[in-house]
Amino acid sequence: MKVSFQIKLFVSLVLFFSGLFVLLGVYYYKDVGRQLYQEMSGRAKIQAEEIAIIPNLRKSVADHDIQAIAQFMHKVVAHSDASFIVIGDENGLHLFHSVHAEVVGKKLVGDDNNEVLQGKSITTIRKGGLGISLRSKAPIFDDHGRVIGLVSVGYLTSYLDTITLGKVINIFIAAILLLAALFIFSWFFTRSIKKQIFSLEPREIGLLVRQQKAMMESIYEGVIALDSELRIEVINQAARKLLGLSQPTRMLRGQTIAQVIAPVPFFDRHVMLENNTHDEICHFNQLTVIASRVRIMLEDKLQGWVITFRDRNEIDTLSAQLSQVKRYVDNLRIMRHEQLNRMTTLSGLLHMERYDEAVRYIQAQSEHAQELLDFISARFRSPTLCGLLLGKAARAREKGVELIFDPLCQMDRACRLLGEAELISVIGNLLDNAIEATQRATLPHDPVEVLILLNERELIIEVADRGIGIDPAIRERIFERGMTTKRHGDHGIGLYLIASYVTQAGGSIEVSANAPRGTIFSLFIPETGNVACTKTTLEDQNYAI
Repeated sequence: MKVSFQIKLFVSLVLFFSGLFVLLGVYYYKDVGRQLYQEMSGRAKIQAEEIAIIPNLRKSVADHDIQAIAQFMHKVVAHSDASFIVIGDENGLHLFHSVHAEVVGKKLVGDDNNEVLQGKSITTIRKGGLGISLRSKAPIFDDHGRVIGLVSVGYLTSYLDTITLGKVINIFIAAILLLAALFIFSWFFTRSIKKQIFSLEPREIGLLVRQQKAMMESIYEGVIALDSELRIEVINQAARKLLGLSQPTRMLRGQTIAQVIAPVPFFDRHVMLENNTHDEICHFNQLTVIASRVRIMLEDKLQGWVITFRDRNEIDTLSAQLSQVKRYVDNLRIMRHEQLNRMTTLSGLLHMERYDEAVRYIQAQSEHAQELLDFISARFRSPTLCGLLLGKAARAREKGVELIFDPLCQMDRACRLLGEAELISVIGNLLDNAIEATQRATLPHDPVEVLILLNERELIIEVADRGIGIDPAIRERIFERGMTTKRHGDHGIGLYLIASYVTQAGGSIEVSANAPRGTIFSLFIPETGNVACTKTTLEDQNYAI
């Protein structure tokens, strides 16, 4: 049968304190007895010496006046706490005994009188007529300095032991009460400890610690646990590798996060206290990461934060691959749908034997598609961007919306501060929003105008639509994650990603009205490397995101 941690701790505390009190009790008993014997020895000696110098007593002893000695000493005995007081003569015979008067004239017992009769005061423990006693003897001198007798003042050891035992009993009672209080304290203390460790046994805690360590090291993402003072409590191997830290974990533990990661707004204490965040794009020591931050709360009190992050390049690689496949699939689906429509139209004309109209239809379709293909391939160097624009143009036509590209469009090289994956995401989301906003406007649908221009100073991306505009209720929050008014689909992420990518590249965003209706999104990405803050200008228009 396994005993719980609480019972083990309680029993251990009880046994420890009980043993401690027993040892202290034995020591105290011996120490009190020793101190009492020393104190009573001094008291007996003082009484014996003071009695020995009383003139009346000296005269009576010199005259061997036993009656006078008895009368005087009874008065002295009445004011003394000694067990007995004895007066003897120079021959060692009793002249007075406070307890046994019948021994007067008999020889003193104890065999310790010779030194006293020689003029010395002594203190001894000897067995006398009343039993073992602590006694002090002093010589009585006459006027010529001769020893004419002695005084013996004694305390029975049984009396002293009774006094010692009384003191020890009082201490023992106090110790029992204290021990009971300690028992109660130990019980509630162990309950408190049990509560703080979530009712887990020590072996279970040890197992959890080992499991946590193994789990932390097996996680591919970087994980950092911070305390309430932003000091590192836990950091796993993946985090050290991503951040390029060569120090072992034990050296990093206790350091502030600012000592390990260059200060960024993500670790601003005021921001961290406000709310948690998920999948935020940040720079950690020159590494672009996607980070999440969660507060650790215990009984409504902040204990710290858990930070998780992963290399954005790896995610972008997978995202680019998936996006590319998706774009190819969408483009193929749209082109297949268009070709089926065209083939159906062409088949109808041929069945009706309208051959001239069929030829003109084929020429018109070829000229329009070839014109768009020639324009895009001549103005844009990136095959991925060309494929995106052709696919979006075909999709827009399928939905009854036309894309018109500004003649100034030109991008003959890659943008220095905005990667191709980010560029595709920005343009794709802008076009999707513009097409959908135009669709939701009243017929006939006006075209969506597109400008993509990369010059020596900056990259300009402008998409203008004549759709339903921006809803005033959400205009100030259109770049927040999850903000959308679309009725279906997985939305609320497009403009958030656009704002994140533009901000990371040091660019700016301007949002303005497109009279008489619609919205113009203008993005400016610098080529000079100067970092700028995201700028958003909203006018009184309605727009669904």
